[in-house]
Amino acid sequence: MTGQIQAGSQGTPLIVLEPAQYENWLSQQTPTIQKWLTSTRFSGTGHSLVPSHEGDLECVLLVTPLGDFFAGADLATQLPAGEYLLNISAKYALNFAIAWGLGGYRYEHYVSSDKPLPVLTLESSETVEQAQKFIEATYLVRDLVNTPAGDMMPQHLSQVAQDLARQFDGAFSEIVGDELLANNYPTIHAVGRASENKPRLLDIHWGSIDHPKLTLVGKGVCFDSGGLDLKPGSAMRLMKKDMGGAAHVLGLASLIMSHQLPVRLRVLIPAVENAVSGNAFRPGDIIQTRKGLMVEIDNTDAEGRLILCDALAEADSESPDMIIDFATLTGACRVALGTEIPGFFTNQADMATGLQQAGSKAQDPVWNLPLHKPYRDLLKSDIADIQNCAATPMGGAITAALYLQEFVREETHWAHFDVMAWNTRKLPGRPVGGEAMGMRAVMQFLSEKYL
Repeated sequence: MTGQIQAGSQGTPLIVLEPAQYENWLSQQTPTIQKWLTSTRFSGTGHSLVPSHEGDLECVLLVTPLGDFFAGADLATQLPAGEYLLNISAKYALNFAIAWGLGGYRYEHYVSSDKPLPVLTLESSETVEQAQKFIEATYLVRDLVNTPAGDMMPQHLSQVAQDLARQFDGAFSEIVGDELLANNYPTIHAVGRASENKPRLLDIHWGSIDHPKLTLVGKGVCFDSGGLDLKPGSAMRLMKKDMGGAAHVLGLASLIMSHQLPVRLRVLIPAVENAVSGNAFRPGDIIQTRKGLMVEIDNTDAEGRLILCDALAEADSESPDMIIDFATLTGACRVALGTEIPGFFTNQADMATGLQQAGSKAQDPVWNLPLHKPYRDLLKSDIADIQNCAATPMGGAITAALYLQEFVREETHWAHFDVMAWNTRKLPGRPVGGEAMGMRAVMQFLSEKYL
């Protein structure tokens, strides 16, 4: 699919202009082109297929605000099949190429399309190579989230992680099933033990030991029934996407490794199915976490933070330079910000500013939400150190983040992303289905910090 962009110098010219440039450009064209655009009532915005005297396609004209990252993304499916040579200001070429590639995404694992798609040609092979890295990482996230749970259980996610590590000469290991108990990952085991698909902790290492240690943690709930606090059918319908956090850190890891970022990367993914059976964990149970804190289970449908807390404790034990986690954690964050803007929490003011600014630069918006300490009281338990969720849904994204914060030290540079990982409506370059959200923003932030 990423073959939709290529390096070369052949193809129908695709001329991309800002609206303010259109009239001047038009005045310099042949009478035939001027007449065509006038007679077709081209308004000076959008795209037009401009024919030659012989009736062939002379060029494609696109007039759009180039400050929009996804400007022109829909052309990847709207234009006739063929090769189109991009004519655009060099400042915008990379973003345009990435957006074109994302616009041409199709999930075809079960039903394929024989409709050929247009190919965008750029003269700069370096720009094509750079764009491909972002396109491939986003496709990885989308494919993982879109895959039905029956084909994306912990063992399948494990194979994807292994393949990614192998691709970039990294190291992979995993702890599976009852080995989680033997190695002190009790909450991951508790959440996943009811499934015939064994829970596991996936672990990727990459990079030089001389570089700053960056650890990514991703929630890998491959399907979430809600456990004994069973979800209604409507809420369960899209729970194949509850491993979206894991998909995000794998996509981000792909970007980090393909860009050879000078970091010592570790990726931790607790992968489970939250199922129902006779040995499922229960509301009211007390579970000892890896850190040693005793957690009272208020609701088995607040399972993501349980598997994350053991992985975060392990990540923090190495005193890394930074920890970033991604999770499809709360509906409360969607209520606060909608489905298209990921919320993030951090215990460091410089990370809050840096991530917010990076999202603006990358045109991949993220929004900083507060770790409001007084809400920690909502997680109090009478018989344990903490409850896994509050009795009230109000401020649910904050209380979830406050729970996770218990498992990283105050001095650790940590950020937690609460993402939807799913497009609920079709937008340019973003079809309905699995989506990478905040990934380009974080890559921008990491590049500015480590390059």
